[in-house]
Amino acid sequence: MALVEDDRIVEVRRGDASRSHAERLPGDLLSLVTAHRLTFGDVDVFAVAAGPGSFTGLRIGIATIQGLAVTTGRRVVAVPVLDALAQAASVGEPGTGNRAPGTLVAAWVDAHRREVFAEAFRVTSAPPFESTRLEIVDAIRVGPPTAILDDLRRTPSSARMVFAGDGAVLYAAEIRAALPAAEIAAASPVAGAIGLMAAACARRGATIDPAAIQPLYVRRPDAVIAREAQS
Repeated sequence: MALVEDDRIVEVRRGDASRSHAERLPGDLLSLVTAHRLTFGDVDVFAVAAGPGSFTGLRIGIATIQGLAVTTGRRVVAVPVLDALAQAASVGEPGTGNRAPGTLVAAWVDAHRREVFAEAFRVTSAPPFESTRLEIVDAIRVGPPTAILDDLRRTPSSARMVFAGDGAVLYAAEIRAALPAAEIAAASPVAGAIGLMAAACARRGATIDPAAIQPLYVRRPDAVIAREAQS
């Protein structure tokens, strides 16, 4: 979770992985805002990761933010996780400056089953965290890392390539074998990038009603697949 003011990340916090989202999220969010002498009523816009990711985690995160937004009468921004990962990677490590326009950024999230949720972008000259900062090169999908790497190798470009996300870290060996020159960014919380993207959306009036949030699952839930297999 993160608290963002304008174009500045005030604080990012990790949740306690030993407890479920439902157990810890509301209390963790309250702890974050009260640590900065704020209330939920002081928040102008709420942001949430729209997916892809854990089905249960997405549902709990979205429901929590919807509840806070409805209670306070605020608008929300739902941010795709892969976009946020790529936006953060396009900024580069602290002190290194922004990535050069033309840089390719591949965002990977571990989808389990030896698969990743993946999307690839090209960095533009637009400011970081603006919607025009990234152009889609390879649309969002889920699949085995090797198959996605095969397609990326055929992407016509001599630009530097950066991989970001926990899926990139998990399958670093496969990435290095297929694309030895590629950079693999260290995994880090994406909440700050989501907040900065939401702030940019709010500045141009691109917010939505809490009820309009749609989860981005990409892959159907296991329960649905199992039910269809039994029918």
